[in-house]
Amino acid sequence: MSDAGDDQTLGLTLGGGGAFGAAHVGVLQVLAERGIRPGIATGTSSGALVASVYAAGLGTAAIDELAQRFRWRAIARWSFAPRWGLLDTRVLTDAVTRALGGDPLIEDLPRRFGAVATDLRTRRAVTIDRGPLSEALRATIAVPGLLPPVRRDGALLADGGIVDNVPFGAARALGASRVIVVRLHARWENVRMMRTVSRTADLARDRSVVLIQPEMEGMAQWIMASVPRLIAEGRRAAEAALDAATSGGHGAWPTS
Repeated sequence: MSDAGDDQTLGLTLGGGGAFGAAHVGVLQVLAERGIRPGIATGTSSGALVASVYAAGLGTAAIDELAQRFRWRAIARWSFAPRWGLLDTRVLTDAVTRALGGDPLIEDLPRRFGAVATDLRTRRAVTIDRGPLSEALRATIAVPGLLPPVRRDGALLADGGIVDNVPFGAARALGASRVIVVRLHARWENVRMMRTVSRTADLARDRSVVLIQPEMEGMAQWIMASVPRLIAEGRRAAEAALDAATSGGHGAWPTS
């Protein structure tokens, strides 16, 4: 069930990055102001949290309010049986219910959605695009050793960022021919694998992709003090990237 105003060929991919994910909210604001409405949303970790509420049909004002009020205790609490992780993410179901009025099935969301997790046995990315939304989100945020993995369909699933922190391919697999990709940890990060560098360069050259890279230098990744600055930086980066796309010959990209 999709909104008639959405572009079903346009995907939105939001990368992971802890509290840096607040920058995605600024990106969503700019997209809404320009009338750009992706019909497909994918994400990893905190990017999946933001992508999920967008896919659920929340407006930018509501998403901004959620980001400003967000605290980590809403998605994880200390575990009293810490076999797989120090924290317990079952409280995330309550957070989803408060935000959306229930824990919907992904296939019933107004927009197509996929949360990317890592199969710990095969070390491959898995896109969760059906079933309870809270289960998918618990899987994609499950940092090994800290948050417990999720058992699903015979697999043990953890944080998607282990193998794919910018799940561009998931949006393609769900039907997107063009994708807006938001990659956090931009220029200043310590790159651990050359694959990350070459993959980002490939995205930058792809004319079916608009690559947005908010700059996070000097901002807090694991506390929420920088949320207003992160949202503002997401706006700046989105405006710059979209302006460059529309003026640089990306004819398929709307200007308003």
